Amino acid sequence: MEISDIPSFQNLYHHRAHHFNLTKTKLLHNNPNFFFSSKNHSHNKQPRKTTTYSIVCQTKNNEEEGEKLKPVGSGNSRFRSKSQDFVIKKSKGKSRMIWVCSSCGNSSSQWWGSCKSCEAMGTMTQMSVSQTEFVEDKSRKSWIVPRKTDELGPQRLTDVNKGVNQLTWRIPLSGVFGAEVSRVLGGGLVPGCLVLVGGDPGVGKSTLLLQIAAMVAQGGDSGGPSPVLYISGEENVEQIGNRADRMGMGIGAEDLFLYSSTDIEDILEKAQLLSPRALIIDSIQTMYLKGVCGSAGGIMQVNECTSTLLRYAKSTDVPVFLIGHVTKTGEIAGPRVLEHMVDVVLYMEGERYSSHRFLRSVKNRFGSTDELGVFEMSQSGLQAVSNPSEIFLSEQQLDFDVLAGLAIAVIVDGSRTFLIEIQALCTPGMPVSGSVTGIPQSRFNMITRVLMKQAGLKLQDNVIFVNVVSGVKLTDTAGDLAIAAAICSSFLESPIPNDVAFIGEIGLGGELRGVSRMEKRVNAVSKLGYRKCIVPKSAEKSLASLDLGGMKVLGCKNLKEVINTVFGSN
Repeated sequence: MEISDIPSFQNLYHHRAHHFNLTKTKLLHNNPNFFFSSKNHSHNKQPRKTTTYSIVCQTKNNEEEGEKLKPVGSGNSRFRSKSQDFVIKKSKGKSRMIWVCSSCGNSSSQWWGSCKSCEAMGTMTQMSVSQTEFVEDKSRKSWIVPRKTDELGPQRLTDVNKGVNQLTWRIPLSGVFGAEVSRVLGGGLVPGCLVLVGGDPGVGKSTLLLQIAAMVAQGGDSGGPSPVLYISGEENVEQIGNRADRMGMGIGAEDLFLYSSTDIEDILEKAQLLSPRALIIDSIQTMYLKGVCGSAGGIMQVNECTSTLLRYAKSTDVPVFLIGHVTKTGEIAGPRVLEHMVDVVLYMEGERYSSHRFLRSVKNRFGSTDELGVFEMSQSGLQAVSNPSEIFLSEQQLDFDVLAGLAIAVIVDGSRTFLIEIQALCTPGMPVSGSVTGIPQSRFNMITRVLMKQAGLKLQDNVIFVNVVSGVKLTDTAGDLAIAAAICSSFLESPIPNDVAFIGEIGLGGELRGVSRMEKRVNAVSKLGYRKCIVPKSAEKSLASLDLGGMKVLGCKNLKEVINTVFGSN
């Protein structure tokens, strides 16, 4: 019921003589059952702002029964009644248009080119909301449900972990594949954690989690078999079963349960009956929760579904995996708060025409975010790569005869050291037609300009192509020296010996700068049988005490010394 003026509302509340006789009246602010709106809106084309009220009324029991509410006057604001108990209901309010950021969920009354909250460009989407729309109690719930121990009050830090064995607290993942996944997770699967896995379509997210589900169900190092529930909102049970059969997972997966549904309430009911050791949701953008506005995949639905699963994980100690879709820019689709709510965010990367996949942690509350897992996609699923350096080196580097334009970079990603091949090609032509794959364009531009200015190479009349083997994205600045060496090799048409590796960052003055974990990089090079390693001069003394098995460490101050050392004899 809409009240058109304040006096009528006051008369109704203070029981004036021309209104019904009330024995009990209760005024509830911010309730959807009653609202008041201003009359002064004739000169304002914008929708009216409303304040929501509720009036719960009861009459005397000895009054006449059966009399209906009757309006008095021209509006709906004045009623007369003698007997009936009633609750005044709200009328349908007018809808209004708002603009919501698809990246972070921030709303605005007008369109902006960039979101005022997250500053994302072109993400404001128009939505229609009811004028009297209210937030349900479900949306006011916290992310986590307090445990019984939390209700007692604050606890000492020294008392929280008493009796907990940190070595057996995590759920271990067995085998070579499990060890690779555990490295990225920080040492195993934490009970009650919420893990979000994102990646491009077809990169292998569902395959990865299906293998993890089968591994946890079989038990392995963690003891006997345990039930695991795999939920899919994109495939039916038969399609998931056929994929599992192709991967050879039919034997020993009796405790892996498949279910196809998109209703969160239905899923949690099945989970409560099964009591699984782990729960996998594929994917969060296909799930919906009853009572929440918006379609599946919308901002509100993704937010509320994730918070519901988070409360389930924290209250039952069941690890929950979520698969998340990504946008065309490579970010997780949905509100930005999604990545804040979860405990772990994993990204799966890989080139379209390459069989290699990289699992990278960008957020981890229980471990390091510097770890990287390397896998290879095969007919039987993802296989862990024990020695990643072998896949990053071409056959040319393993033979005696090598081609010009090839150089070896030594990079560190997390706790692992990789040797990666850099390829470069310089040909006469317009320089604007060159291309770069695997390294940032800005880094490539800086290295080429330094080579022209500080090393004296006339690259301005050449088209330069640079490629990183196996689709690896090189972000470590320790690969600068290898990139410059590969360009020099192609420009001078002088091959680099296949037993030489390069470590170092290049400054704008052409000087070589030291990088972190130098000892670890040099040890990895020596173990693979390389005879020479070019490093910055500043790191040469600290490496002199290492037992490198006969490998020589050559220190250089700048690019000119590198060119003379590597290509001088040629």
